[in-house]
Amino acid sequence: MIVTLTANPSADRAVVLPDALVVGEVQRAVSAREDAGGKGVNVARVVAAAGADARAVVPVNAHDPYRMLLEDTGIDLDLVEVAGRARANLTITDPAGETTKLNLPGAELSAAEAEALTAGVVAAAEGATWLVLAGSLPPGVPAAFYADLIVAVRERWGAHAPLIAVDASGEALAAVVATARPDLIKPNHEELAELVGEDHATDADLLADAARRATALVPDRVASALVTLGA
Repeated sequence: MIVTLTANPSADRAVVLPDALVVGEVQRAVSAREDAGGKGVNVARVVAAAGADARAVVPVNAHDPYRMLLEDTGIDLDLVEVAGRARANLTITDPAGETTKLNLPGAELSAAEAEALTAGVVAAAEGATWLVLAGSLPPGVPAAFYADLIVAVRERWGAHAPLIAVDASGEALAAVVATARPDLIKPNHEELAELVGEDHATDADLLADAARRATALVPDRVASALVTLGA
């Protein structure tokens, strides 16, 4: 079983235009669709499609239309009730394949909601082989949330705790690496450079730099690092 957490879920809206996007103009779309998004949800969807067991832990308002999008995915869900609604991410694509993305901030989680989310993840992790903590953190949640969650899962399940992967960036990833020693992180090359305190140079040998930077973390602060050269 692979359990995922999407702390800052999103309704992903994709709009296709017949012509290039023109700022300040009114344009009609050719098509549009809306899906339940968020990195953890996407991981669970792919795992389930591959025929493996997956469960997604997601904070959601019972009256949010996003909940219906989630249920339509058919994946196994552990939903944690919160007051706020899922954010919306909008992707606009033109005929040339150029995309414009607008990502809205998520609803703020209260301390009590963050505590309930932690409890939900700890409970869902029972018997899991992997726990994947993926995506940004919502407003109101401290940067150390993922790091503290890793500690809570390991303290609760001890030798039976799942392996833990983290796909995050910025302060949240830095806190995890500084204090929690995850089993796997998945930064892109720019996020890895930031993590080790280096400037990212676009004309550098990306593969060599990624390998060098990863060795600064593995194995002392991270068991393994999967570094992507794109997003």
